[in-house]
Amino acid sequence: MSWRRGGGDGAVARRWVLLLCAGSFSLGLLFTSGMWTLPEATEVPNQNEKRGKEAELAAVDCDSTKVGRKHDFRDTLQALDTHNAVQTLDKTIANLETELSAARTLQESFLNGSPVSQEYKASESSGRRKYLMVIGINTAFSSREKRKKLEEEKGIIIRFVIGHSAISGGIVDRAIAAEDRKHGDFMRLDHVEGYLELSGKTKTYFATAVALWDANFYVKVDDDVHVNIATLGQILSKHISRPRVYTGCMKSGPVLSDKEVRYYEPEHWKFGDKYFRHATGQLYAISKDLATYISLNKHVLHKYVNEDVSLGAWFIGLDVEHIDDRRLCCGTPPDCEWKAQAGNTCAASFDWRCSGICNTVENIQGVHNKCGESEKALWTASF
Repeated sequence: MSWRRGGGDGAVARRWVLLLCAGSFSLGLLFTSGMWTLPEATEVPNQNEKRGKEAELAAVDCDSTKVGRKHDFRDTLQALDTHNAVQTLDKTIANLETELSAARTLQESFLNGSPVSQEYKASESSGRRKYLMVIGINTAFSSREKRKKLEEEKGIIIRFVIGHSAISGGIVDRAIAAEDRKHGDFMRLDHVEGYLELSGKTKTYFATAVALWDANFYVKVDDDVHVNIATLGQILSKHISRPRVYTGCMKSGPVLSDKEVRYYEPEHWKFGDKYFRHATGQLYAISKDLATYISLNKHVLHKYVNEDVSLGAWFIGLDVEHIDDRRLCCGTPPDCEWKAQAGNTCAASFDWRCSGICNTVENIQGVHNKCGESEKALWTASF
């Protein structure tokens, strides 16, 4: 009896235990599911908030990049404006220096009693015109009417360059003055003529020419060289956009160290065994920048015996473009004649062995007949 009662109570107890376990399990499920769902509910807004912040940061970075680019572009524009302003200022200063040098040249001419060209006075009153080139020749005659037409229509100035004798105002000077009054084609320099003074004459010529005329190029040519002006103008016009041009027939050769030779160089030891490349002296051209440089520095530029060597020495250390053009040093017929027949007209012709046309007075007309361009070529040429 007692065992059964005890067994019945145990069964009841076991049932209660099972019920309690089931209830605890259910409560545990409810509690656990609540714990799982709460983080999910809070996590979604956290993720959205995080994405929103990332978007804001990205937008700020994008705006910063745009602002940075705007600043960079603005800085670039400012730098370009500054660069252009500096270039304009440099050009203005260079022009002022040129005008100052021109004034000094004229003042020196007045002080030394040298004649001052009437053309300078005319150019001062009417304003300076831009020319293609100024050609300086030592001695010759030409038509004043044609010369003025060349200046007005083609922008080409041609003058016969000469200084004065050691005795200023002597017979020779008076003869030149009379010839100048008749033809109006001379460019009188404040320079004493002399066999070994060509370097000084060249320096004075460029300084005076750049003061008188505003041109793209300044040409020096000997009076015993045949020149085709239209061809020369076409050659030079192709170099107008280039700064600091020095063109001619570039040459080199043994330094003249022998005292017995014609163009002996007393300072030969400075050059070594060979001269540096330089334009031969019969004809060469330089741009306005270089003529201005000579004008501004004429008092400190060293003169050697040979003027072509002197000119090359003045430019050797500068940022200068040397242009070797063999059309500026053709031989006399048959050389220049064959080239003209082939359509490659020479700008200048002379005999190398004579450093010009041999027996110039007798032969220059024959050279022109065979190698010269027609007069029509000059007036129809476009530069």
